[in-house]
Amino acid sequence: MVRRHRLRAAIVGSALLATTAALGHTSLAGATTEPPEGTAAPDTAATDTAAGESGSDFDFSAYAGETVTYVYFTDGAPDEEATRAAIATFTEETGVEVDLQIVPFADLETTLQAQLSGGDVPDVARVSNWRPFVGDVVDMNEMFGADYSDQFLAGQVATALGDNGEFLAVPSDITMNGPFINVDAFNEAGVEIPTEWTWDELIEAAKQVQEANDMEFAVAIDKSGHRVSTVLSQFGTTLLGPDGVTLDPAMAEAAITTLTDLMAEDAMSADFWLESGSRYAGANEMFLAEAVPVYISGNWQVGQFAENAAFEWAAVPNPCAERCGGFPGGKYMVAFSGSDNPELAAAFVEWMNRTENQQQISEGASWLPTRNDLIESGLTYTSRSEDMAVFLADIAATPDDTYLSLASPAFNAAATAVVEEIALVVAGEEDVPTAVENIIARSEQGLEDAS
Repeated sequence: MVRRHRLRAAIVGSALLATTAALGHTSLAGATTEPPEGTAAPDTAATDTAAGESGSDFDFSAYAGETVTYVYFTDGAPDEEATRAAIATFTEETGVEVDLQIVPFADLETTLQAQLSGGDVPDVARVSNWRPFVGDVVDMNEMFGADYSDQFLAGQVATALGDNGEFLAVPSDITMNGPFINVDAFNEAGVEIPTEWTWDELIEAAKQVQEANDMEFAVAIDKSGHRVSTVLSQFGTTLLGPDGVTLDPAMAEAAITTLTDLMAEDAMSADFWLESGSRYAGANEMFLAEAVPVYISGNWQVGQFAENAAFEWAAVPNPCAERCGGFPGGKYMVAFSGSDNPELAAAFVEWMNRTENQQQISEGASWLPTRNDLIESGLTYTSRSEDMAVFLADIAATPDDTYLSLASPAFNAAATAVVEEIALVVAGEEDVPTAVENIIARSEQGLEDAS
């Protein structure tokens, strides 16, 4: 095994810049992968335009005493705390109050759709997919100038463009999927801490640690098509690409069988996968309860594990099969045009993503930043910088086609199909080849519906 990744506390910007090629010519969730006809293609290099903070001269004094409603889903206590701290600074500086409304991620889209259809339109929301609200959000470039989007990674901006080039969602953080391990449990079992490993080695090690520590399960993974896409990629395939469905049946069968076999052997919780229908469920509580030694999730868990875990833990590199790396993601802030104060809403989004404010939130929440200037300068995380370095390294190892898959407007439909079809396999209602056939068919239908 190679040495464990060790970086100094300040995660240097040059490492993130090394990944810009992947982020620049590909894209993340919810946007077309090519610029709309008649618009210029985004520059694929990280640009040096952060000086001149667009929108920084917005006159908040005209709105003193007003309240911004911010619908927010939290990845855990640290990001909520960092967000609340930034909001407190915002209120102190501007005189504008913020009503932070916490909504479970699984309920976010339905909650927002109900508010929009019912006329109770919030000002701002944090989302992972902005496309369901494409007709209801403010064009940030129209508000703050055509070059406002140049402050952010070009690859991230490309995911946030409307059909006519509008900048409809401000990228607030990048995410990367990957595994965590219970270090204490590995040490108790005498199993080496992995610095690189294959899927076979992961399963063997996890089972040894499970048995030695009398844990309930060996492996856990969030109930999420996005998280399973990590495994699909490692086995050599993705759900979607710019030309349509790209799922290779044989590779997909191998990936899904790996997970369903673990559940059949009771090395992974079948009940966890079958509960709550197609709704997202995180396995973080299972990991924190020391019921499982290996947990596949993502970098957003670092902050809450640092705060809540009663044992030594670590982020470790993704396992390899046909290839290595993880699976990307990202979050956005959107301002709703139908709110009482859309200009104020947009200004709040702009303020939260100014250099000093995105830096404060990202360092406190263990997020990876989206601003070019922060990527260049780097962040100093308050804790667990080595774990953030592991995710940073896996960004560079993640294949480009994963970004193209996530960029497809049909990704959410395809990811839902993955969850539901795996559940049918686990319940004994269909076999894996049938599940893969159905995932492909439903992904094709998702593309048709999106068009």
